[in-house]
Amino acid sequence: MTFRFVLLAVVSAVLTAQTRMSVDQLRSFLKSSVDLHQPDKNVAEFLKRSKLTQRLSAREFEEFIAMGVGGKTIEILREWVTSTKDLPAAPAPAAVVKAVPKPIPPPSEEEQKKILAEATEYALGYSKRLPDFICMQVTRRYVDPSGLEFWRNTDTITTRLSFFEQKEDYKVITVNGRMTDIPYHQLGGTTSSGEFGSQMRDLFGKKASARFNWERWATLRGRRMHVFSYYVAQPNSEWSAYHEGSGRVVPAYRGNVFIDRETTQVMRITLEPELPPSFGIQSVYSVLDYDYTEISGSQYLVPLRAEVK
Repeated sequence: MTFRFVLLAVVSAVLTAQTRMSVDQLRSFLKSSVDLHQPDKNVAEFLKRSKLTQRLSAREFEEFIAMGVGGKTIEILREWVTSTKDLPAAPAPAAVVKAVPKPIPPPSEEEQKKILAEATEYALGYSKRLPDFICMQVTRRYVDPSGLEFWRNTDTITTRLSFFEQKEDYKVITVNGRMTDIPYHQLGGTTSSGEFGSQMRDLFGKKASARFNWERWATLRGRRMHVFSYYVAQPNSEWSAYHEGSGRVVPAYRGNVFIDRETTQVMRITLEPELPPSFGIQSVYSVLDYDYTEISGSQYLVPLRAEVK
């Protein structure tokens, strides 16, 4: 425990003093932040105070995403791909070039169809595989009234989430540590539900008629992933957003789905809706991660973490 604290302090001091970074330094920083489980918010705040001295290519951008960085960090990296396009490219050290294996070719069209078919079968039967259980869900909500990325925590909500007969039920227990009986969907502000199967089922269900396309290979929490992009047209969408002044909309949406290469289980879903210009919310980006946990002595794949911005 003491060693870990000292290590973090040293890393923090070095990074605070360094405001200009090469792509290689950025790579080392992101790898360290993922290995040390640094909060996405802290990583993003440091990057906002930094300047990249070399061009960030689309390939390097994908490489950094595959490390498992968070949504806020991804947004900054995406901006850098555009803003650094006129800077010199990062030189590739000879040793690194020699060590880089040949790129893994994408699966054939037939293999891709098989992967998607198996993932669809898994997704549509996901809820049936889960046992009945009760868990505590902790939601931390942040707001930035200035629009300058100065986020502050507005509340912390503890919810009893029960999963019974393949249905989710949310009961708010505390808000900022105080007991309350306010219904979950009357909390106001941004709320999220559907992580225990319905989001996955909606995406892979027949009604969505989602269009999937091969995107890339990736590594997520040490496992190789097939990454497919997807698009759900508005007439087929069941995803909705609500704003007090604008009402509710059901827009088209797109994103990426990460499918485990060995098990063909869905391990991550990202989502970005196409919101109308007149709507009170103009941008939404969500990431939903799944991982294994033990319930009654058996391992089950359940939501690990959900982030909505």
